[in-house]
Amino acid sequence: MASTGFPGREFGFGVPEAGGGGLLKRPLSEMERLQLQQQMQQAMFLRSVKQRTLLASSVPPHLSTPPPQDLFLGASSSLASLNLTAAGPFRRQEAPFSAPAAEIGPSTALRDGLQELERRLLLDEEEEDAVSASGSAVTTAEWSEAMQQLIAAPAPVPALSGANQLSPSPTNSSSSTVSSSASSSPPASLVAAIPSGASLRQMLLDTANAVADGNSDMANRNLSVLKGAANYRGDPEQRLTAMMVAVLFVRLKPPSPAGSFPTVAEVCGTDHLAASQMLYEASPCFKLGLMAANLAILEATKDLPKIHILDFEVGHGGQYVALIHALVDRHRLRPAGRPPSLRITAVADPASPFTNNHPGGTLRTVGDRIEKLGERHGLSVRFDAVHHRAAELDAAALGCEAGEALAVNLAFSLARIPDESVSPTNPRDELLRRLRALGPRVVALVEQEINTNSASFAGRFAAACSHYGALLESLDATSARDSGDRGRIEGWLARRVVNSVAREGADRVERCEVFGKWRARMGMAGFNPVQLRPALVESVKNRLESMRPNLSFSIAEEANRIEFAWKGQILTVASTWH
Repeated sequence: MASTGFPGREFGFGVPEAGGGGLLKRPLSEMERLQLQQQMQQAMFLRSVKQRTLLASSVPPHLSTPPPQDLFLGASSSLASLNLTAAGPFRRQEAPFSAPAAEIGPSTALRDGLQELERRLLLDEEEEDAVSASGSAVTTAEWSEAMQQLIAAPAPVPALSGANQLSPSPTNSSSSTVSSSASSSPPASLVAAIPSGASLRQMLLDTANAVADGNSDMANRNLSVLKGAANYRGDPEQRLTAMMVAVLFVRLKPPSPAGSFPTVAEVCGTDHLAASQMLYEASPCFKLGLMAANLAILEATKDLPKIHILDFEVGHGGQYVALIHALVDRHRLRPAGRPPSLRITAVADPASPFTNNHPGGTLRTVGDRIEKLGERHGLSVRFDAVHHRAAELDAAALGCEAGEALAVNLAFSLARIPDESVSPTNPRDELLRRLRALGPRVVALVEQEINTNSASFAGRFAAACSHYGALLESLDATSARDSGDRGRIEGWLARRVVNSVAREGADRVERCEVFGKWRARMGMAGFNPVQLRPALVESVKNRLESMRPNLSFSIAEEANRIEFAWKGQILTVASTWH
């Protein structure tokens, strides 16, 4: 079963030792405090001497040395392998962490060509009984256990002859466990030494650059400090630090033939469905993105008797609860004639890990709930599920019928379909071309606004810090910090961040892109943008106001899209096409 907790707990982010003394509470000796201050001074000196500019593009993952196949670990992992000895988690490592083997890049001409190409491309209340987020809420203790279940701690390696050399060779270490109870703050003697705010974010970026450059000395020095600032129960910046430190440790983890990394199922498993539904409810940026997609579908199918929607990420079906209510309300206001019939076809790729790690009856269970909801409201609703690869999709495979108003819902689904950087067959663009051949009246596209696809590791890391830092901060405005649902959401987000930032090649199962790239892909597939009607945009804005969220949430209309942001950081974008 997939872990439901926050990755990185084993690194001591506010977790006491089983013996009673907290890893982050044990007072340091005078010598240890002096060593830590020296490390901080050295780290700040190095950062002031050399600032590295992040590259916006990178070598495509499929041209790089493939990463290990074993991504995720088993239930127990080792504190000893992190050198968390009696000196505490801030003691400098006796041997540097190891990193994956250097990636093999293309020729200079090819790389320049790829970079130039990328530069051009970037020019109502729901019925809980009908569709729920699945399962009861988990407690903080339950979701926090992902510290033990997601990331195997980097194993110590023999001393290296080169000061800045990283080695891919791991060694084995014994396993140990920690108590699930936690302390939420570091010792007072360390508060002055631990960075915060902008300096903490900068140290994260510097450490990612050090890892990318192979600078093990700087990476180890910074990580020993960052672990003290990481706290998955703390403020948003501390929670972000816990996420990103977990990313750094996984990136530094060498290949393990024993399979100590968690499997892709940890990211794509059944908890993915429940946690994603919780996020869509907790965050206005996600909830309103789905609302915009529904409104676009309703607008394009207005006054038509038969509506057929193709959906590539039904999840728990929460989006269709709102859609069914909207159809019923529209008919109630205009009672002439019979209400339209609604048909939903869930399309699942049998090769996708998001399909393979769901129980066989998940789609059928969701479909039954949606059909019963429609029946209770006097609406004819039919739910079908088909399992086909992108190259196999056509009108016959999807059961399209004459006289239907066809709509395509691509809400938070396209980023999970591999593209040309993963497979030469490019299923992502193949799917778009085949959907265009069906002639849908509308395609609703909703995605997160972040590039975790073509950017380099350092570029993805910086983008994730900005994007998820804003998302975690926005959750403070809608959810209590000790909420079990929020813990489940953030545990799921953390596992996604680890996978999308630290991993390469086919092991990176979710590859988000910014709107400029989605626009280019849609255009190349033959789709044209649909101008949003002012009434649609106004409905979304009114909904945001009715939710009474923090004023830092904002909505901006740009041509055929609506951008949802927190303090100016765009988190999601909804757009319409035909």
